[in-house]
Amino acid sequence: MTAEFTLKQNSDFHRLYGRGKSESSPVLVTYALKSRQPYSRVGITTSKKIGSAVERNRCRRVIRAAYSSLKGDVKPGYDLVFVARHRTKNVKMQVVAESMRRQLVDLGVIEKVSGE
Repeated sequence: MTAEFTLKQNSDFHRLYGRGKSESSPVLVTYALKSRQPYSRVGITTSKKIGSAVERNRCRRVIRAAYSSLKGDVKPGYDLVFVARHRTKNVKMQVVAESMRRQLVDLGVIEKVSGE
């Protein structure tokens, strides 16, 4: 993720929480909202409830790696926020990527492949 494609403003996060569609699983919550930008922007949130700074940073790294593996399939023009859950710190990136793909397909951000 480059700096120009990340969500950083608190107002952007709250806009997604309030008006965006969401999907959840035991490892991840995903919020998506169509934007007028020609590119997609991504934000990642980890709460202090997850654990220490080391654990929160690991969750962010895992979510970032999972998103980068799916980035080519994501339609442009969406704002996305990924919220780490307590189980995120204990699972591998592939589990998070699988959950993220399922959620993004349900939200209409990724086209569903005929084999799914």
